[in-house]
Amino acid sequence: MTNTTTVGPERVARTLRDAFAGPVRLPGDAAYDATRSGWNLRIEHRPLVAAEATGPGDVRAAVIAARESGLPLTVQATGHGTHVPADGLLLTTGRMADVRIDPYRCVARVGPGARWSDVIAAAAPFGLAPLSGTPFVGVTGYTLGGGTGWLSRKYGYAADSVVTAELVTADGEHVTANAEHHADLFWALRGGGGNFGVVTALELRLHAVGRVYAGLSLYDAGNAAETLARYREWAADEPDELNTAVMLMRMPDVPAVPAPVRGRPVLAVRVFHLGGYEEAEHRLGPLLEAAGAPLVDGFRAMTFAEASTALAGASSPPMAVRQHLDLFRDLPDAVLGTLPDAAFGDVPGPAVEVRHWGGAMARPAPDAGPVGHRDVPFSVIATAPYGPGGTGYGDAGVRARVDAGVDGLVRRLRPYATGGSFLNFLTDPTRTRDAYTPDDHAGLCRVKQTWDPDDVFRPGHHIPPL
Repeated sequence: MTNTTTVGPERVARTLRDAFAGPVRLPGDAAYDATRSGWNLRIEHRPLVAAEATGPGDVRAAVIAARESGLPLTVQATGHGTHVPADGLLLTTGRMADVRIDPYRCVARVGPGARWSDVIAAAAPFGLAPLSGTPFVGVTGYTLGGGTGWLSRKYGYAADSVVTAELVTADGEHVTANAEHHADLFWALRGGGGNFGVVTALELRLHAVGRVYAGLSLYDAGNAAETLARYREWAADEPDELNTAVMLMRMPDVPAVPAPVRGRPVLAVRVFHLGGYEEAEHRLGPLLEAAGAPLVDGFRAMTFAEASTALAGASSPPMAVRQHLDLFRDLPDAVLGTLPDAAFGDVPGPAVEVRHWGGAMARPAPDAGPVGHRDVPFSVIATAPYGPGGTGYGDAGVRARVDAGVDGLVRRLRPYATGGSFLNFLTDPTRTRDAYTPDDHAGLCRVKQTWDPDDVFRPGHHIPPL
C-alpha cells in the first residue's frame, strides 16, 4: 500500500474522479456535509474524501483508491450501523437502491442502498414479505450483521435468507458468492458484517405472508413487575408464529402522544402474530391478563407493511442515541427487579425492552452463517436519546446523565448476563468478538486472511486477519 502521508486527499479525489460516475467531494465542497452525515449523530464523520457510488464500477474504483492510497475505507448506506467516525475515504451507497422481485422464485434482488421499506413495498403486491426489521433501516448492513425482525422466530435471521451476494473484494475483483461459489466467503458474509468486501447486490428469500395480528399496546406501569415475571414463564411455550417483547418506558409529554399516557411511565407489549385475532388472543391471554386493561390498545389485524410501520413507529430523523444489549439464558428476579427502577426512576432513564428470541433463529441449517449466540433466548436492550427527542447530542451534563443511567443499569445486569452480544445492537467496536462464538470468530478470521489479508476493510466491527 501507498503511505497516506505521501498521497493527499486532493490527489485521491482526482484519481477517483477519473474512474467514478458518482460525485466525489472534499471538505468545503458543496454537499460535502450532506454526503458525510449519517443517521447516528453520536458519530461525526470528517472524511478526507466522500464519494457517492452509483453502481458496482464506482464501488470497485473506491476500493482500489482506498487500497492504493492507504486511506481507511468506510462504507455507509443509511448510517444506522456506524460506530466509528470516517476519517479517510467515505463511500456511500444510497444511490444504489434498486429492488427487483422475482415472485416465481420468491426472491428479492436488492441494491446496497435500499431500505427495508423499499423491499416491503415491492414485495407486497405479490403477497410476499422479507425478514425485515425497522422499515427505514438499510437492508445490507442489517442483513450482514445478522438481522432479527418480525418474521425471524418463524423463518430465522435475515442473514439466513441470503441466496446470493455480489461484492467487490479487497483486490478490486467483483465476485458472486453463494452455496456453490466461494462458499467460505458466503458463510462469512451471513453474519460477519462488512469485513470481507463491499456488497453491490443481495438476493434474499421472501415468504408468503397474508394479514397478521400485530401492534403495540400500552398499560399502567404499576403492572410492570407482574407482567415481566409472567413473560419469563409464558415465553417458554411461545409458538414460532408469535414474536413479542415487553418494554418499559416514559412517554414524552408532547401533543402527538395519546392523552392517557402522555408524559407518564408505561408498560408496553409488542406483538406480531402470523395468524388471526382469535388464535392470537388465546395464546396471548395469560400474558395480557398480567398487564391489565390497556390504556392504549394498538392490537389489530393488518397487512405486513402496516404492521412493520405500526411496530417501528414513524421514520426517525437523524438522532444521537445510546444503546446497549445484554443476552440472558434466564431472567432471574434480580434482573427483572432492576428494570422498572431503571426505566421509571425520578431521573428519566433509558427505555428498556425484554425480548424473547428463539424459534427458527435457534434452529440453524447446517450451512448457516456465523450469527450471534443462537441458543440464548432472552435479551435486555436499553435505549436512551441524548438531547430533546434525540435530535441533538445535548450538552455535557445531558450526556453525563444519559450515560450514567445506561451504565448503572448495565452494571446491575452484568452478573447475570452471558457476556455475549448481537452485532446489529452492539455499539462498542472493542467488543466485536463478543458477538460470536469462539469457533465462529476463529472461522471469520480465517476467511478474512484468505480474502483480505491486508485488512483493507476495517469497519467499526472489525474482524482481523488470522
